[in-house]
Amino acid sequence: MQSRKELRKHNSRNNLYLVIIGVIIIIAIIGGVFIYNKKVKAEQQQRTFAASHFNPNVTIYGIKVGNLTVAKATDKINKKANNIIFLRNKKLVLERDPKIQTIDTQTVKNYFDKQHTNLPNKQKYTYNSTTLNEAKKNLQKMQKATVTYNIAGKSYALKAVDLIGEVTFKDGKYQFTDVKNLTNKLKDIDNEVKTLKKSYKFTVPVGNRINGKTVTVTNKSYGWGVHDKNVQEAVKKAFINGDTTLDGSKYLYGEGFSTYAHGYGKSNNGIGNSYVVVSIKKQELWVVRKGRVVVHLNDVVTGTLKGGKGNRTPKGVWYIMYKQSPSVLRGLNDNGTKYASKVKYWMPFTLSGCGLHDASWRTDWSKTAYLTGGSHGCVNIQPAEIKSVWDNVHTNEAVIIY
Repeated sequence: MQSRKELRKHNSRNNLYLVIIGVIIIIAIIGGVFIYNKKVKAEQQQRTFAASHFNPNVTIYGIKVGNLTVAKATDKINKKANNIIFLRNKKLVLERDPKIQTIDTQTVKNYFDKQHTNLPNKQKYTYNSTTLNEAKKNLQKMQKATVTYNIAGKSYALKAVDLIGEVTFKDGKYQFTDVKNLTNKLKDIDNEVKTLKKSYKFTVPVGNRINGKTVTVTNKSYGWGVHDKNVQEAVKKAFINGDTTLDGSKYLYGEGFSTYAHGYGKSNNGIGNSYVVVSIKKQELWVVRKGRVVVHLNDVVTGTLKGGKGNRTPKGVWYIMYKQSPSVLRGLNDNGTKYASKVKYWMPFTLSGCGLHDASWRTDWSKTAYLTGGSHGCVNIQPAEIKSVWDNVHTNEAVIIY
């Protein structure tokens, strides 16, 4: 049996152990609380940081913006990121233009919201410019693009790889900075297909027969050409959009009183089957409608032949610019005095003032009147005959003077 002394000693030792264990537990609790509070504080700091800063591994437009605020990230991207694409010498090149804003604050904020987490993480976030990516794809497609250009019954294959030297995607727009090959190609096509200023064989009436003799005529104001600038823009747009055909009839021009493309798509060298013919040598006029001679006048008087070219009726193919009834013709006589002649019917075909009209003041309607006593360039028609011409002549129809 243990003595009382030994029992007290044993109990004291146990009590000491209990005290030590208690102290350790208290210290552990205090340490745990301290560590927990520190962890809570650290997490709170991280949350606060994450609320205003990008995660560590974030790349926007090729620029690392980890741990930056939206404002600082925006500034860094605008200073360093590429923002233009060149298609140059058949290669795609990314470059930076410091004068162009690459990204705005709101866009960066949107990227920030996408990657935001309560606590920072090491996950990688990469955001590329959808605008530049789309432009890159379009430029890659354009290298293989071919547009079939249809005009005047002909088709031309326009290949971007041959015709476009350089294209830049800049500030949201495509800029074609080297198109000399395209320009030359369209000019060649224009020279091949246009009818303005072109000469050709044409069959004019004789008597009341529409198919009389064949003469050579030259289009003056009548006809059409290719509007190089407009069609070039259309071709560029087709290359970018991936369009494969282009209707050339939408990009034409004309000359004279109106820019209407006269004669495009018509038969008979573009003249069609309704027109006016005037023979200076015979002093005759024909109005052809729908392939038939509906008016034939054997006694018109054209511009004075002798005494200088100023009063001669100009040869070539023109068109009726407009019709006016009544009208007053104004101009200068050979001696410099002004004249103002009233006419009932006026149908001009040149910008210089030549046209078809009645001439009530004329007394000489002979075949030789035009040699020395003709008009100032117009085609004079007897008052009794002018109405038949007026009724059968339409605006924009060809007037062939030979």
